[in-house]
Amino acid sequence: MTAEVFAGLTAIVTGASRGIGLAIATDIVAHGGRVCLTARKQDELDAALAELPGDAAIAVAGNTSDATHREDAVRRTIDAFGSLDILVNNAATNVQYGALVDADLAAVEKILAVNYVAPIGWVQAVWHAWMAEHGGTILNVASVGGLQPAPLIGAYGGSKAALIHLTAQLAVELAPRVRVNAVAPAVVKTTFARALYEDREAEVAAGYPLGRLGVPQDVAHAARAFLAPGAGWITGQTLVLDGGASLGPGSR
Repeated sequence: MTAEVFAGLTAIVTGASRGIGLAIATDIVAHGGRVCLTARKQDELDAALAELPGDAAIAVAGNTSDATHREDAVRRTIDAFGSLDILVNNAATNVQYGALVDADLAAVEKILAVNYVAPIGWVQAVWHAWMAEHGGTILNVASVGGLQPAPLIGAYGGSKAALIHLTAQLAVELAPRVRVNAVAPAVVKTTFARALYEDREAEVAAGYPLGRLGVPQDVAHAARAFLAPGAGWITGQTLVLDGGASLGPGSR
């Protein structure tokens, strides 16, 4: 029997129509929780909702950088389920691929707006609507790109470095009412990361001691460990999920 570690708890998961976000949302529901899925496209959210029990999930479409959308999603979640105990900041973009010296600065600004500024906005929204009074837990989906430089994704990596710092900063600011942690995956097999492994998956996987790329469920299982009430003495931490790649060349 699946332990219902999220029984009675409600989450908002951003960027949840597919990939890592949907995997985390599905895991929360599978373990007794309720969830509001958010993403830009209603049709993709409808398809995601079809995979979840109707009484355990709702969806609110909108742009994660839009304050009105964030406030609407928070209000509708509390109206539907009576609480808002968990926030998962998963929505992200990478519209700049190449050397920063030649980068379109408008694209860099968009990456920061979605990957760093919007998560702050979501935290503000859930804090003022529910968590300041009732407590809760927040998980930011960062990236190993935020921990070390990588070719061609410097703007994305910089935004994730900022998100990792934000995790620790908010853990201090929101304690003791709210815990804030992060996961930092390496390459996970999603549509979002396809450019990093498409047509050369075996070659990329050979760089990981565990011999494979990540899958969304790998991140969802780690997310559960941080989000579950049993993790009540963990805050301000970033967990690297990289199949052992950060162990160095001698590990492969």
